[in-house]
Amino acid sequence: MKKVIIILTAAVATLVACSDVKRKPGSIYMPDMAYSRAYETYADHSNLAEKGVNYNNLPVAGTVSRAENYVYHLAKDKDGDTTNYFASRNTVNPITSLDSAGLVEAERIYLINCGICHGSKLDGNGPLWKDGAGPYPAAPAVLVGNAKYEAMTDGTMFYSITYGRNLMGAYASQLTPKQRWEVIYYIKHKQGKVGAVAPATAAAPAAADSSKATK
Repeated sequence: MKKVIIILTAAVATLVACSDVKRKPGSIYMPDMAYSRAYETYADHSNLAEKGVNYNNLPVAGTVSRAENYVYHLAKDKDGDTTNYFASRNTVNPITSLDSAGLVEAERIYLINCGICHGSKLDGNGPLWKDGAGPYPAAPAVLVGNAKYEAMTDGTMFYSITYGRNLMGAYASQLTPKQRWEVIYYIKHKQGKVGAVAPATAAAPAAADSSKATK
């Protein structure tokens, strides 16, 4: 008799476990983590706020990596305001020199993150534009040979890279502040606005002094 009861109990448990009965889950403490929604960086995010999704592709305000040396104090302007954008022109690049290895690294970072739009020659003709035949609808800025962008200060470039400007998105989540300054130095080097490449022995002390001055 006991064997029959055990068999019947096991059978009922199996049927219940395999049934199509839908059970409602309990309250979820953090639903966005339980049911995460991934969004591509360059996808259309214009309607996410309507869905109740807070996503702006930027690090949490006020957070700085423990390994970061260059802290930026200008916040992003609110819509319709340009106060900090214009104030950024006075921000000086803390990286005053790069040796040959540093310049190669800056070029690598530029090609990965910027070259797709602005082109490997900084002529605004990257793969996304491709003489107008690419998928991007508007011609990117010409960084070398255009008086407007050659006159743009390092600080304004840094603001634009950090928070985005016009059709260009923000790169604060892709590049550290140090990498952004290195890319800007590379651009200015290609524009002929900064001097020759520094010797390897002179570059390290200069970078170290700059990092201490910005803390």
